[in-house]
Amino acid sequence: MSDIPSLVERARAAALRAYAPYSRFSVGCAIESIDGEVAVGANMENACYRLGVCGEIAALTAAQAAFGLDKIARIAVAGGHVLGAELRGDSVVTSCGGCRQSILEAAQLAGTDVEVISANGDGTETRVDRISDLIPHGFGPANLKDAG
Repeated sequence: MSDIPSLVERARAAALRAYAPYSRFSVGCAIESIDGEVAVGANMENACYRLGVCGEIAALTAAQAAFGLDKIARIAVAGGHVLGAELRGDSVVTSCGGCRQSILEAAQLAGTDVEVISANGDGTETRVDRISDLIPHGFGPANLKDAG
């Protein structure tokens, strides 16, 4: 597996490809598989605000197509504003609740407590959590074992 700084750099690079004309807050996500393959995504806003897509969801979709959600090992997220050709921002960006739910589902499919690396836009600060810490008592595929 790649080291944390290089996965964060992939997330930061993905954020530079975001479409965020309304919030001007770009988010990129890089997802690494258990085999070291990386899929990326960025947020995409829409004039009808609720139709926007988070960077994590874009990356999860790319990961499913590239290697499958059951092979996800860890995820890096970075966000901030784009200044010139650089992503900037002091605050560490963490995933929203909806994205945490989607990451939890992928983690349950993978049978692992996925590592989530959150970074600031500058890439100088990171925070590492497990998805079980970010969404304790979450509801996912494992909770449906009693469904008919």
